[in-house]
Amino acid sequence: MINKEKVDLAAEYFNKAYQLHMSGNIKDAIEAYKISINYYPTPRAHTYLGWAFSLNGKFEEAIEECKIAIDLDPDFGNPYNDIGSYLINLENYDEAVYWLEKAIDAPDYEPRHFPYYNLGRIYEKKGSWYSALKCYADALKINPEYELARNAFVRLTAMMN
Repeated sequence: MINKEKVDLAAEYFNKAYQLHMSGNIKDAIEAYKISINYYPTPRAHTYLGWAFSLNGKFEEAIEECKIAIDLDPDFGNPYNDIGSYLINLENYDEAVYWLEKAIDAPDYEPRHFPYYNLGRIYEKKGSWYSALKCYADALKINPEYELARNAFVRLTAMMN
């Protein structure tokens, strides 16, 4: 049985952590995310804790938090994309592709343009420019305002001409 008081406290600490996170206070955000998780673990709290770890360059810890999030809710797409992004930072491109493709296929995922953009980054690094352009274009189909994808598409197109 779910304890409503614990769920409410978890939500309160998650919101506090998120505010700290967005204001750049990563150290305190990490502690608040951990408290939230201790009250009631959610996939979002684990994913955001991973994101906070990544901002301190702790990509392995970030990946572990995302894997916990996936165990809690395999349909939630954010941790798949985040793992892919962290693996890009670790220059583990082949493994990153797997996770980014899982993000694209995840049923519960709104910013689906992120994994397309991240895949484009990988293909561009590998010299597969047409695949990269397709990924950037796919990201722009989903979110025409996504500036990173637009800039990458324009830059790569210019390089190919």
